Amino acid sequence: MIAAEHRLVGRGHAEQLLPMIAALPAGGRAGDILVDCGPGSFTGIRVGIAAARALGLAWGTPVRGYSSLALLAARAFADAPGRAEIAVVLEGGHGEVFMQSFTAAPFAESGPLASLPPAAALASLAGRYAIGSGVRWLRPLAPDLEGDEALPEAADSRLLPAPFTALPPRPLYGRPPDAKPAAA
Repeated sequence: MIAAEHRLVGRGHAEQLLPMIAALPAGGRAGDILVDCGPGSFTGIRVGIAAARALGLAWGTPVRGYSSLALLAARAFADAPGRAEIAVVLEGGHGEVFMQSFTAAPFAESGPLASLPPAAALASLAGRYAIGSGVRWLRPLAPDLEGDEALPEAADSRLLPAPFTALPPRPLYGRPPDAKPAAA
């Protein structure tokens, strides 16, 4: 059984996550934990992974991860089985978007994860259908863009092939950190 609670949270991830899990059937206790590793909200991804790892340790349960980009691609292919390739575009902050392309048959990454300015992302689409929260950053540049805004939903993890649900539970970052160590 897959149990899920989907809620958009602007702030307060840490305060809301564990009570949401506890409200699931059996107090959220699971024999297997699958967690979104990103890319996404820096704080949200880190809070989710920390909670998953803590629960996995407490329950003696394995914890595995998946990419939100692959998850959105799998959902888009399930909704439109005739599509051969999809570009997933997520908001990336700092005026950029995270982008990665996937093929349907077989389900695979067809390009690397990149953090791009919207104009560069639009240029690299090459006519592919775009899906994700970052589509709204491309539309001002291309109002007729074929694509849909969408957010990842954990319940769609059942659509992912097994290799895409076997990531180590640690954050996937779309670009280097903004903070730099102080010079000696």
